[in-house]
Amino acid sequence: MIRKEDVYKIGKLGKAHGVKGEISFMFDDDIFDRADADYLILEVDGILVPFFMEEYRFRSDSTALVKFCDIDTLERAKELTNCDVFLPRDMNEDQEDITWTFLVGFSIIDHDSQKTVGRIASIDDSTINILFCLEDGQLIPASEDLITAIDQNKKTITMALPQGIFDI
Repeated sequence: MIRKEDVYKIGKLGKAHGVKGEISFMFDDDIFDRADADYLILEVDGILVPFFMEEYRFRSDSTALVKFCDIDTLERAKELTNCDVFLPRDMNEDQEDITWTFLVGFSIIDHDSQKTVGRIASIDDSTINILFCLEDGQLIPASEDLITAIDQNKKTITMALPQGIFDI
């Protein structure tokens, strides 16, 4: 059984495309292409299920058309509409390829005090200044200059946080 903590969200499926089972895939992270993944994990009725890809092609820098194995009709593809798409965390073991979306679920630790500040619930990349949105609603700049260490095994990010960052 695939556990939620072993995967991270990389996008969402959109509408079926054509009559042969293709479906649009809006992605936040193109790691599935860079890691040469054979499958994507879809959340179907609350259960994480691997779906092997027959082929895919990019339509833009954030959209692809995906053809999954054994999904051969428009009707079967429609059943997958709006499914969240995940990838196993272990497919992203090379730290140089870590993306912001991969860090969702990680805890942030203050470098100076070594105290846990909070856990990342989502990433706000709607502006040029990317932010970590913590579960308690706090926002922290997702700047590589502030990150001093990332531990993928412990799912922690140690950051040199500026004094008074939570007083704003």
